[in-house]
This record gives sequence, structure tokens and C-alpha cells, in this order.
Amino acid sequence: MASVLVTGAAGFIGSHVAERLLARGETVVGLDNFDGFYPRPLKERNLEGPRASDRFQLVEGDLRDGEAMRALFERRRPDRVIHLAAKAGVRPSILDPVAYVETNVNGTLNLLRACQAHPVRHFVIASSSSVYGDAAKVPFSEDDRTDEPASPYAATKKACEGLCFTYHRLLQIPFTCLRFFTVFGPRQRPDLAINKFVRLVETGQPLPFYGDGTTSRDYTYVGDTVTGILAALDNPDGYQIYNLGRSDPVSLREMVATVERVTGKQATLDRQPDQPGDVRTTYADISKAQARLGYEPQVGFEEGMRRFVEWWRAAQG
Repeated sequence: MASVLVTGAAGFIGSHVAERLLARGETVVGLDNFDGFYPRPLKERNLEGPRASDRFQLVEGDLRDGEAMRALFERRRPDRVIHLAAKAGVRPSILDPVAYVETNVNGTLNLLRACQAHPVRHFVIASSSSVYGDAAKVPFSEDDRTDEPASPYAATKKACEGLCFTYHRLLQIPFTCLRFFTVFGPRQRPDLAINKFVRLVETGQPLPFYGDGTTSRDYTYVGDTVTGILAALDNPDGYQIYNLGRSDPVSLREMVATVERVTGKQATLDRQPDQPGDVRTTYADISKAQARLGYEPQVGFEEGMRRFVEWWRAAQG
């Protein structure tokens, strides 16, 4: 039976993608190596929904193991791939760039070589808004220059886009690169700002507040991002790049104020300087995804924050 390989299936976005695919009747092969970047029990909890389906199979394996990836494709024969697995995070990539290249670039290359031996109908890969660097022109369009990444993480994502173009030409199969813009919502990684800020406010601890609070991010609710991923999966079209954002940036100052409103608690700020590798703003031009994929974000920032806080409080019990 035709199946979709979802890499990073135990992660934040991957587990939501697996659930949505299963809900529409797909057979899903999930790949994850349960990297220790955050605790394995959180990832196991993410998989509770997918594991309830007999159309879901989990393979524990590492992208960096080329032989294992070739064996996975030989054994499971997926006909489509949604490649979400990666080492994530701008600041950690500055401290350990080698690990980011090994996982994000070499790991992706291993998947592409497996596709060379066992071709698929469509390869969808998670890229990132970080490829735009600290661009002055906003909103960010897919046609903008992306040759000035501000962190090793961003550079690896740009490299993956290039590899996918190369293998599109070599294999003559469709590739779609999706540039995500600060995805948030239930199951978000504990190191990311919204999860961290909610946790600190709820427990009465000070928040690290970088710079003057005017930096902004195009926060995108996970359900909207997943809708965009599946729309892209269903619309292979040569080699394409799409922004998946909300096209409505929120400043750090407003983000903290929203956390205070939805939790009903006052934040204590630990003011710190701007961090290396961070950019001033991210802001998606989503007109291409709207026109070609029918992508229309439905969940506003404050509503998404309310849903996240509700999930976070339930998860503590």
C-alpha cells in the first residue's frame, strides 16, 4: 500500500502531520531518532495519537546513517516523503555547527540518495524563514535573495534547498521546499520562546527579554502550518518553494503582553542584550501559497496562544 514517510515524526510538527495524514486515511511510516535535544518522554507523548492507528509504523533510526536510510526505503517503499527531521535552533547551531551540518545537510543527502535508488512521487522538505537572514525588505518573498544566512542553522537549510534542486534535476521528480515561520501551538518544543515564556510566567520565574522588545516574528499556528504542508504534498509541481507564515508579525513586547493576558499572570523581565544569530524580524509574503495551494491561515496569534496555554496546563497534570 502507498505510504508517506514522515521524518521527525515524534517531534512537534511531525506528530501533528502524522495525525492529520492518518485522519484522512493515509498509511504513514514515521522516522525519528529521539535526539536528546529535549526529553524522550515528551516525544513519546507526541506519538500517542499516531500509535493508536494500525496504519502508522514507527521506525527508530538516524538520518546520518546512510545504509539505514537505504534499507528503510528498500523495506518500506514510501511513495511520498515529508522531511521534517533536523537539528533546529539558531543559537545552538552557533555553538555546535558541525552537528547541524552532519544532521541537516548530510542527513538530507542520505534521504536523497535513498530516493535515487527507490524514487518517490513527491519529496516535501521543511526549510525555514531563517534563510532570508536579516533582510531589510519585508515581507519576505520566495524570490528574494537568500545568500546571507545569519546562523549555521540557516545556512544548513539553504544548503538543503540547493540539494533538493539538484536532485530534482537528477531524478526528475517533484520537490517542494516549505519555509516555516515560527510555528507554535500544542506540543511546541520546550526550548522555543512561547513554551519557555509560558512556563516561566506560570511558575513565577523571570523571562529572558532580549533587546528593546521591538524584534518581531511571524508566529504561525501549527494547525495552519500542517494544512499548508498537506496542501503542498497534494500539489507536486516541479521544484517549488513556498512561505508558510501568517503574514502578521508580532513584536517581542506584544508577545509577552499576550502571554500575560492569556495566563492572567504578570511577567517579570530579565533584560538581556540582543543575541548573536537573531534577526530583527520575520515576515512572510504568503501570496504564492495562497494562489497555488489555497493556503489561508485561520488561527490568529492570541487565539493560538490560548490554545497553547490550555494544552500546556493540561500537560502538567
